[in-house]
Amino acid sequence: MTQPVLTTGALNRALLDRQLLLARSPLPLAEAVERVGGLQTQYAPSGYVGLWTRLAGFRRDDLTAALADRTVVQGTLLRTTIHVVSRREYWLYAMGVRSARRAWALRVASGVAEAEWVARAERLRDALRDGPRSVKELGEIGAGFVGNLGLWVDIVRVPPSGTWERRRADRLALAEDWVGPCDATEEEGRAHLVQAYLRAFGPSPWRDIATWAGIPVAEARQAGNDLTLARYRDEAGRELVDLPQAPLPEPDAPAPVRLLAHWDAALLVHARRTGLLAEVHRPRVFSDRDPFSVGTCLVDGRVVGAWSLRDGRVALDLFEPVGRRARDAVEEERAALEAFHA
Repeated sequence: MTQPVLTTGALNRALLDRQLLLARSPLPLAEAVERVGGLQTQYAPSGYVGLWTRLAGFRRDDLTAALADRTVVQGTLLRTTIHVVSRREYWLYAMGVRSARRAWALRVASGVAEAEWVARAERLRDALRDGPRSVKELGEIGAGFVGNLGLWVDIVRVPPSGTWERRRADRLALAEDWVGPCDATEEEGRAHLVQAYLRAFGPSPWRDIATWAGIPVAEARQAGNDLTLARYRDEAGRELVDLPQAPLPEPDAPAPVRLLAHWDAALLVHARRTGLLAEVHRPRVFSDRDPFSVGTCLVDGRVVGAWSLRDGRVALDLFEPVGRRARDAVEEERAALEAFHA
């Protein structure tokens, strides 16, 4: 049977809908975090801005409180970067990426055998048995954590570190103590990665699922073998997979102006197929000279400019001209985000 073809416009609106960017959502915070595939938060305010632009009535204290009561958890997960995920999904993510992350570490840390990492990790585990400690308090052991020890002992960042008020995520705890005992297998975790990606970013080719998760494409495909998936083609003829009955809005569905946080996952390379960020603008958004990147401005589902915080004010840098009605909507969002930062 011929597979339906999805245009770039259809993929764009599907992404916006699943990322809660077609309308601010009333979802509870933890459910929203699950819906969008976690929040990339190596730059701590990104999680707050990411939820502000997606949730109705979101306040900065909401995320700080959710981190404190452990509704959501912050740890090094996908692509070995810091993410906020829900507590109930933490172990699925951690187990899903475990083997791939360890294999990567052993490749890049040439000359250090796995047995040495395991021994060092046990020292870190012993140091954290009595509860959370800062990297400074851990001394030499904490300095080792900046490397790859966290790949052999599951560690989370705990508040107040990694919050709006204290942005360095340098207070650590054992995940088994902070989250609870591990309740997922690696097989279950990899299947979750496929489902979580499609829930947040689908429909998608297998390559994009693997890129987002930081696992080999073969592992992603294998993880999807036992899942019931819908299948499509894009305009170039590539196969796309998706969750059955997942939303597919019309390509011309209205897309409001939105200001996205620094390093918003919807803009990363795994979502290129959606046309959200034109390749000509990508070097202006992501640059080696600016490790925190910039926030971005969406008009009609496309990046048309960047924003940054300067002396307490949100400053806009438009990459291309926009119409008067769009300019008014952009200014309204800019003023609201500035108030959010105040």
